[in-house]
Order: sequence, then structure tokens, then C-alpha cells
Amino acid sequence: MKKTLKIRSGALIPCIDPSTAEKKNYLSRYELNRLHLMPSGEPVAFSENDDGSVKYYFDSEHIVEAPPELWYDSDSKKEKYILGNGTPIPRMNIKRAASRGYYTKERLAQMNYETVEEPVAYTMRDNAPVFFYDKKTATRLPLMCVKCGKDVRFRRKLCRSCFEDDLVIRRAQGDEHRATHFGMDPEKVLFFDLELTGFYDRDEIISISILNGAGELVMNTFVKPVHTNKWKKTEKIHGITPEMVKDSPTLEELIPELKQMFDNADAIIAYGVSTDFSHIKHIYKTEEEQNALHDKICCCANEFVRYIHEHVPDQVHASLTDAMECLQIEWDGIPHSSIADTYACKKVWERLFPNYYR
Repeated sequence: MKKTLKIRSGALIPCIDPSTAEKKNYLSRYELNRLHLMPSGEPVAFSENDDGSVKYYFDSEHIVEAPPELWYDSDSKKEKYILGNGTPIPRMNIKRAASRGYYTKERLAQMNYETVEEPVAYTMRDNAPVFFYDKKTATRLPLMCVKCGKDVRFRRKLCRSCFEDDLVIRRAQGDEHRATHFGMDPEKVLFFDLELTGFYDRDEIISISILNGAGELVMNTFVKPVHTNKWKKTEKIHGITPEMVKDSPTLEELIPELKQMFDNADAIIAYGVSTDFSHIKHIYKTEEEQNALHDKICCCANEFVRYIHEHVPDQVHASLTDAMECLQIEWDGIPHSSIADTYACKKVWERLFPNYYR
């Protein structure tokens, strides 16, 4: 007989007899149903039946009133089925059982669950009882490899062996992609970074740095926001204060110069383009112009993520700081300033794509 049982939360609960459960004021599922109650927490103990199934007990201090629609089963006709241990369970149709989270053993197996608890309800099919089990107390089984179906999943829905075989293929493909000779003109490749007053689309640009592939700094300026006069949260990150930008040009004043740079560029690269693009695209008025800009933009972060998935699969984080550390690249300037992040983005990109320029 089991002395303890591990439930889905990972907690171990003890095996007790019904008399001990009564002394502790624990309630079985049958007693809860009879009192129109339902558990609000996980089981706190169990007893084992002769057939190997278990009866759970719930703490009376962690129960709530069941919704009125669950008090009675309109199709039950007060019929009960008596289990081998003497516990009566109600009859209900499949729809009502599903509304309570009860399923047959076969259906739970399809959902990758294994039943532990005794049946909690039943229905009749071809004059034979079909039992329902509570999904909340079923045990989740390990998922199997989608490729071989023989071993437990390790990563990417594959077992360790299939993952390692797949990794060899993906790594070779990725290395071939990164070794490609793109033939880009370095003067027409721009790297850029923005600093903002906040983290959302409504926030404003307060710093822009743009560097070309030849290493020339073509723009590095603070930007005076029009609608915001303080940004305490992001100030702690990039160190830019309202005082530092008060005499700077507005974004509107920089638009002609920015448009000329972007229009003449063949590629525009940033580390994590979604936020930066959502702000810089507004220098163009039409959707057609914004789409043309988007077509030129490349995301250095995406390429680094692909690299670590192929070469350093244990690495979890992929910020620009993580990329610099992983690739063992030295910083120029203070991280999180637009100028330092722009130089860093250029270094990471060129390390990933050593044959990018002509």
C-alpha cells in the first residue's frame, strides 16, 4: 500500500484511513457532493482502494459552495452506482460531466492524463456503465517525442536523441546562411538605436544614433520630446534627463535628414526592431512608405537567437548584453545608451555575418 502520493502540484500527501479523515474533519468527494460543496484547493490526503484507485480527502477549510446548476443533475433520475468500496457515484450525461471537468479514462488518455482517483460519476452506454474521472486530480503524463514517439520530450518537442540529430542539421544550415557573401555596400548599411521616454508606442524618442557599415557615425543626437516632460523609469536605464534634451531638435526637425538617410540605405539594422520601428516609422506619413522602410529593416536580435539555438542551446536570454557576452565582444561606451548600443549591434551583426559587405 502506498504511504504517500505525489499530486500534480508536486506535493506529497499521506495515506490515511476513513476514521482518521473523519477526526481531521476531511471530506471525501462524495460527502462534498452530498453537501453541495466543491474543493477550492488540492487534496490533502487519500486512502487506497482494493482495485488500486484512490479516494481523495479535502480539507473542510478549503471548500466553497458549488454553483446551484451543479447541485442536481436533471438526467440523473436519482440513480447511483455503488463502487466496490461502497462509495455511491451519480449518473450524468456526457455534456454535464464535461461541464464539471469529468472525462472517461480513454478521453483523458488522449489528453495525456492518467487516472489515479476512483471514478466520480458514470453514464450508461449499451446497458453498461461508463465511468468519468476528474481531470483536476488526474496525473499529467510526460509528452513523447513527436518524431520517434519512443522517448520523453527534451526540447523542441523532440527527445534528446532526435533533438541532437536535428541540431546538427539546423546548425549546418545556419552556418551556411551566416557565411553567405551578401555583397552589401557598407556605406549603404545603417545600424541604429533609439532611446525613449517609456516602453510603449505612445512614448517619444529622446535619442537617435545611426552608424553606417563603414564605421562612420552619421547621426548621434538627443531629441526633444513634444508631449512628455519627465520619464523617471527609463531615465534610470539610459541616464538621459529632461535637462539634457531641452535644447535638442525635435523629431519633426530631424525628419528630412532621417528620410534622406533611410531612403538611400539598402539595409537598416537594429537589435530588436519591433519597438524601434513602431516609433521611427512615423517619420513617413503613408502606409506604402512605412512598408518600404520595413522591407529594409533587419533584426540583429532574431539572427542572434537563431545562432544560440544552433550553437548554444542552453542559453536562455538573448538581450544585446547577452549577445555581447556570448560572442565575447567588448563594449564601446556605456551599455543602454543609444550610441553604445548602436556600435554593439554593428559588432554583433558583423560577427554573425563576416561576409556581409562586398
